[in-house]
Amino acid sequence: MDFQQKNAEVLGASFDDEEANARFAEKFSFPFPLLCDTERKLGMAYGACSSPDAAKPERISYLIGPDGRIRAAYSKVSPPTHPAEVLEELQGAGDRPTVAV
Repeated sequence: MDFQQKNAEVLGASFDDEEANARFAEKFSFPFPLLCDTERKLGMAYGACSSPDAAKPERISYLIGPDGRIRAAYSKVSPPTHPAEVLEELQGAGDRPTVAV
C-alpha cells in the first residue's frame, strides 16, 4: 500500500529557493512537490524552527485531514522508516488526508 492508494498527498517544505529545491528534488528523485519557505513562515507556524533566522528546519511532519486539522504530529522523523509509520496511521482513514512532510 502506498500514499496514492490511500488518496494522500505528500508535500515537502524547505528553506531553500525554487532553483535549489528543483536541483535537490532531481538529485534524489523526489516523487512529491517541495515547497519553498524562504521566509520561514511555514517553518515558524509548524514548529520546524524557532526563529526566522534559522539556517535549516527541524525534520518534522504532520498528517493533516481534509478538514485542515492535524491528525498526527511526528517530531522525530527518520527518512528510511517514516513513510511506513505514516502509512500505518493512514490504515482505516476513510477520507482523503494530506500528509505534509
